[in-house]
Amino acid sequence: MGGKKQKLLRKADALLSKEKGTVFKEPGGKLNICLVYPNTYHVGMSNLGFQGVYGYLNGMADVLCERAFLPDPEDLEDFIKGGEELFSLESKRPLKRFDMVAFSVSFENDYPHIPRILELANIPPLSGNRGPREPLLLLGGVTAFSNPEPLADFFDVVFIGEAEALLPQFLDSVRNFSVSGGRAETENAFLEKIASVPGIYVPSFYGVSYRRDGSIMERSSIKESPQAPVSIKKQISGEFGMRHTITTPDTEFSNMRLIELMRGCPWSCSFCLAGQVYNPPRQRQLEDVKKEISEALSAGQRVGLIGPSVSDYPGLAELLQIEGVDFSITSLRAGEKSMRLLPYLRAHKSLSIAAEAGTPRLRGLINKKITEEEILETSNAILAYGMNLRVYFIAGLPTEQDEDIEALINLVGKIRSASPRGKITLTVSTFVPKPFTCFQWHPMEDPDVVKKRLGKIKKALNAIKGVSVFHDVPKYASMQGVFAMGDRRLSSVLLAMAREKTDYKTALKNAGLSEDFYIFRQKGADEILPWDFIDTGASREALRAQYERSVLGGQP
Repeated sequence: MGGKKQKLLRKADALLSKEKGTVFKEPGGKLNICLVYPNTYHVGMSNLGFQGVYGYLNGMADVLCERAFLPDPEDLEDFIKGGEELFSLESKRPLKRFDMVAFSVSFENDYPHIPRILELANIPPLSGNRGPREPLLLLGGVTAFSNPEPLADFFDVVFIGEAEALLPQFLDSVRNFSVSGGRAETENAFLEKIASVPGIYVPSFYGVSYRRDGSIMERSSIKESPQAPVSIKKQISGEFGMRHTITTPDTEFSNMRLIELMRGCPWSCSFCLAGQVYNPPRQRQLEDVKKEISEALSAGQRVGLIGPSVSDYPGLAELLQIEGVDFSITSLRAGEKSMRLLPYLRAHKSLSIAAEAGTPRLRGLINKKITEEEILETSNAILAYGMNLRVYFIAGLPTEQDEDIEALINLVGKIRSASPRGKITLTVSTFVPKPFTCFQWHPMEDPDVVKKRLGKIKKALNAIKGVSVFHDVPKYASMQGVFAMGDRRLSSVLLAMAREKTDYKTALKNAGLSEDFYIFRQKGADEILPWDFIDTGASREALRAQYERSVLGGQP
């Protein structure tokens, strides 16, 4: 065994040695699944959805689930130079020896890691190139049921909806139609059978044709697969609550068990993908949450409560008074409800609020239902408790003007003037249009304009004592936008990025594609969008009416 392989194995064992809750099973007689997060161990193990699926699958006696991740940068060279195949963490088996390899994908900027992981695992990335002994490749996660098309050529099966709603029926289909041992002769028959299961999408059963201008002309089921539905309905779970299975110090939350309180958001901000695709909003029963908290505390774990708008959860104040219970993501919605929670959060060094925009007009346009008075009062209350304050804003929002940026600067100045205590940190992200939001037709702002506005914010506020400004890089926001709004043609772009180590702009150009087409143009009201075949319950007509009313009509 080579030195590089031994080094990689030692690192894997070192990670495992720090974990609590890891599941080890013998592979014989079980469906063997490797669950992959397309980023590093530190990032993937901080993701509750990934953790929850791992625990759910291993809760079944006839299923074995192990994990794999994108190697850390310093380990990539050892895999490549040593000719080593990517292996699972638990048993150190190569990924291609599993029956199925399932990717859990939450963020578009992780897309280029997927073909890279497959190549490291010596699995052909394109589904059409895989042979009879390759694993079946599955895709799940929020990006899978918002727009899986940029990844469609890589995967055999895509889950359109929540894991709790889809996995039971999928696994029953597997049990009744054995595919153990990989892509057996019966694989196509298996895919044909599950293509009719609600929420299951088999990309190879569909074809897409394009017009000369690049837009979609038609999307259709292939003749050989008449059972593949034209529209695929997102599946949601009435009983939800992903269980955090493994704790480890090597994550963002360091030995904290995360407990999900809510799914979906009652506020439905117009720019927010998660707020749209996880609707309708649902809350877990308070007694169920208390029971899970008790289990975690009995195991000597700290508890972090998470959800899209945690401060709206009934009974939250009661939960926060339990010793050892905390917010894991300390972001509050500005307003009286959040201010009432501050006495239970005074141990925090900092808290965050999301203001998003500096003017009432722009907050109204994005359906951010908070007032400047609520932002100021909540900010001042946080600072008065001796905590630092982080405020989230978005640059490049639809219809944003220079006066909106001036108002943002003035708003932060008012917060600072009202209280000299604590530090104020601004985190400014670039607006990225997302599927199933009313801005899915809207172009992103010119990156040069965004850079200029970000520079103006930094120059004005970094000059104020106790105020710091951080922002994302507009070019990475553009890449996120292309992948979020893209179609099947992007598979070649992602593959080129993985194989040729080229940047996405060059890969786009070489593929005859462009940013201008995907994100810097106004899309037509009747244009077929890549994700239109998914039924999330969000009415396209209602989204379009909202867009025309708020943006094209110029009125929030």
